[in-house]
Amino acid sequence: MFKALIGQSPNFEAMLRSASMVAATDVTVLICGETGTGKELLAKALQTQGPRAKKPFITLNCAALPESLVESELFGHRRGAFTGAVANQMGRLPAADGGTLFMDEVDSLPLLVQAKLLRFLETGDIQPVGDTLSQRVDVRIIAATNLSLEEKIANGEFRKDLYYRLNVVPLEIPPLRERMGDIQLLLNHFMRHFAAVHKLQAPTLSNRTLARLQDHNWPGNVRELRNVCERLCILMAGRQVEEENLPEEFNKTHVAWGGFILPEEGIELEQMEIDLINQALDRANGNRSQTARLLGISRDTLLYRMQKYNIR
Repeated sequence: MFKALIGQSPNFEAMLRSASMVAATDVTVLICGETGTGKELLAKALQTQGPRAKKPFITLNCAALPESLVESELFGHRRGAFTGAVANQMGRLPAADGGTLFMDEVDSLPLLVQAKLLRFLETGDIQPVGDTLSQRVDVRIIAATNLSLEEKIANGEFRKDLYYRLNVVPLEIPPLRERMGDIQLLLNHFMRHFAAVHKLQAPTLSNRTLARLQDHNWPGNVRELRNVCERLCILMAGRQVEEENLPEEFNKTHVAWGGFILPEEGIELEQMEIDLINQALDRANGNRSQTARLLGISRDTLLYRMQKYNIR
């Protein structure tokens, strides 16, 4: 159904099945996932496969705007509402009337704007900055975050009531390191794609190169893999890619993991895991999402292991 979302791993396919059911409705969706996993791509797929397919799809990156401009960008403003407001401006919500507004990095919204977004979700009404009258718009909200909103709530940085309004149906895109069986499928897809885009012959991958790519932790997820494929298509067109042709970070990753040698006397694996979790927690200042990223595991897996080892 979602042709642009490529993968056959069980956890990825389970997410797609949920998404296909959600697409047919107007329900508010919260997409969670690390940077580069394809949250906007999933949002667009929900739009194109749903009842609002022919209506506007408007995006707003909440982290890309100064705090003073977020409200105006979202709701619009009237001429003279503030210094520099020399004309009326339509906001993203009225621009998306009848369609969908995708709010990326929604965790970055200032608290004041969070309250006004909550009011819109409850009533369907918006009030442009500097206007005394409200107006009604029909917009589906799809929000996305790469952070834990529960942690933001605990820190007083995100409203709990807004979280419940956005989290009607959560969809979590697994990071690439948790769907390693999809790497070759993605490599083949992007190599063909970029060879066609740049009108070049696609390179081939030696067995050792493919193994190295499959061993990589892919901290940048599918976006990182996509960029690597485009680079190789341009620099290695029509040739076989060997390990030494890969970007430097792949050699570093290989050395870092391949350099450990099991001592003759062996190790206490459980204690090593506890020590690594504690070190990662210290480095991330207790942020569990960042800790999970440092360890290359999902947040749920981290929480399970912390509970298992009674780590607080």
